Amino acid sequence: MNVNTAFLLQRRTIRKYKSEDVADDLLNDIINEGCRTSTTGNMQVYSIIVTRDSQIREQLLPLHFNQPMVTEAPVVLTFCADFNRFNKWCVLNDAKPGYDNFLSFMTAAIDALLVAQTICISAEARGLGICYLGTTTYMAHKIIEVLRLPLGVVPVTTVTLGWPAVYPEQPDRLPAGAIVHREVYTEYTDQQIRDYYSAKEAREDSAQFVRENNKTTLAQVFTNVRYKKEDNVYFSGILLQVLKDQGFMNQ
Repeated sequence: MNVNTAFLLQRRTIRKYKSEDVADDLLNDIINEGCRTSTTGNMQVYSIIVTRDSQIREQLLPLHFNQPMVTEAPVVLTFCADFNRFNKWCVLNDAKPGYDNFLSFMTAAIDALLVAQTICISAEARGLGICYLGTTTYMAHKIIEVLRLPLGVVPVTTVTLGWPAVYPEQPDRLPAGAIVHREVYTEYTDQQIRDYYSAKEAREDSAQFVRENNKTTLAQVFTNVRYKKEDNVYFSGILLQVLKDQGFMNQ
């Protein structure tokens, strides 16, 4: 059987979209395919919020740090860990749910991320472009308000989707040898770390990041500018409070 997966090696993040809409039938096909993905215990403890309305996307825009694709892409998909639906089914059938704990959130979050990636692959196979927004968990408390998410539902990632207006250069990736461990985890030597990250550090865009931020290494850009400890701690606190408020921290 011939399987054409070459597009996976050509994929890139799309941040600029044409004004052309994504047809409902096409989007429904993509979502239906995505919902066939693997899921813990066949529970499907996730929900997908499809946002097309321009006013709602305008409300979401600042919550995703004003990234323009939130309002420029015709479709915004918010993937949520969701035990609300499953809990209600349990109660209606004389079963007492015990999913108000962190492990259950992790189960649902994994389900949500699996379906998100499957939908992205289905969309890209049809020529559509996607962009993951890592800001979802940073501002989960506000996204919950805009999307009216009930108890037991937490947004874990967001994807913008539409027809690409620009095909940017592919971002770099570490070589497979840096990622794959055979049979058991093998600790890295200092020289291996230097070798694996050398290509990333040698890129002109990486050098530009270093210059623009007045740093001496690319690693400093990540630790001191892009993903600072104080920011990580602050947004961790927000997310932990969200999990408590949404009923996932009762262990």
